[in-house]
Amino acid sequence: MIDSSHRPKAMPNAAGPARPRPVPVRWAMLAGLFGFSFFAYVERTSIGVAADRMMSELDLSQVQVGWLFTAFLASYAALQAPGGWVGQRFGARLTLVACSILGLTATVTTVAAPAMFVGTAAFIVLLLSQLLLGAAQAPVFPATAGATESWFPRRQWSFAQGLLSCGLNLGSAATPPAIAYLMVAMSWQAAMLLTSTPLVALTLFWYARARDLPADDPRVSREELEELEPVETSSAFPSARKVGALLVDRSLLLLTMSYLVMNYVFYFLTFWSFLYFRQERHFSTIDSGWLAAAPFIAAGAGAALGGGVCDALRPRLGERWGFRAAPLLALPVSGLALVAAANAPDAISAELALCSAFAAIEVTEGIYWAAAMRIAGSDSMLATGILNTGGNIGGIIGTPVVAMLTATHGWNAAFLTGAACAVFAALLWFGVDPLPKRRPT
Repeated sequence: MIDSSHRPKAMPNAAGPARPRPVPVRWAMLAGLFGFSFFAYVERTSIGVAADRMMSELDLSQVQVGWLFTAFLASYAALQAPGGWVGQRFGARLTLVACSILGLTATVTTVAAPAMFVGTAAFIVLLLSQLLLGAAQAPVFPATAGATESWFPRRQWSFAQGLLSCGLNLGSAATPPAIAYLMVAMSWQAAMLLTSTPLVALTLFWYARARDLPADDPRVSREELEELEPVETSSAFPSARKVGALLVDRSLLLLTMSYLVMNYVFYFLTFWSFLYFRQERHFSTIDSGWLAAAPFIAAGAGAALGGGVCDALRPRLGERWGFRAAPLLALPVSGLALVAAANAPDAISAELALCSAFAAIEVTEGIYWAAAMRIAGSDSMLATGILNTGGNIGGIIGTPVVAMLTATHGWNAAFLTGAACAVFAALLWFGVDPLPKRRPT
């Protein structure tokens, strides 16, 4: 199998260099990665919207719905580092195809469960389906990070990762109104199936056209290959010493802890925005879908902006402060916006506050991933798997906490807890040094 990450990049392909293209081939690769990011969040967000009907039709409680979210996050977080290893072993092309097949299987199982089981048995099958979906998606973002590392020059890593974060947020934005409309017009089962169907076409196209390395793609010109910096060669099977060195790297640990705390806010806004507008602000299903979409659109814009800002600041401020500057500003701004949402006098004010909070949080998303890639050098898939393990532990902890807070103390308690998490996440960036260090091989 191809080592997805780290054969020398400037080696021309066997068919000879292609002619220069007006748009480098790496942007077509990024479009495919953008699509996988988009549909990963369509699949995971859809149940948060469908839960409005599922609770009444299947007699599920708010806490049970919280456990469905947590089941996804548990397997997703537990398999992040193994997912990074899978991506490094088999390459982004085959890894993303396998992830899509398993994710579609989980969606079909979720839809079929109520027709085949009732009561507790149906709930257990739904839990297992969410566990499968989490396992299916665990390698997705380590694999996209590894593909970014292979296909893009270092100076564009933050921007490329920001665009991928934009994709996942646009997927989250499209899901609430689409699921809400189809749920009202048809059923929640039909809504989940129809919104996942385009992923089949993307997967087939990706399998046919994608390549793990630019040097293996006959469309890539010599000029495009020469833009890419050579990288240290890394084995597809990282040694135990190398894995251990990453696990105790102070900067990677602090970055992961910050990402863990930040993701309380991310998953709160991702999973609970729709139900907030339904339950607290008393909007209809379709209106809640549109209101829940707006924060994700703002988040997508923030993600794209944040990566570009980081890439622009690094040559001016140096690697350390170039990476730190945007998170140190954006995360406290997000906390203030959550405080504003908790005290919003009306729905429009709450919507604006949520949009601001999510945009500010997502300014940092691509920066976290690019910093992990910079720290790890040639082992970016493994390092981003570690990073995302921490991030999703934040979701595992936060999701049932939000369910319990909203059920017992109201929505304001969840907002204020998120504000504190955002500020703490910013403070941890002071200890992050993204400059790579020599590690065992």
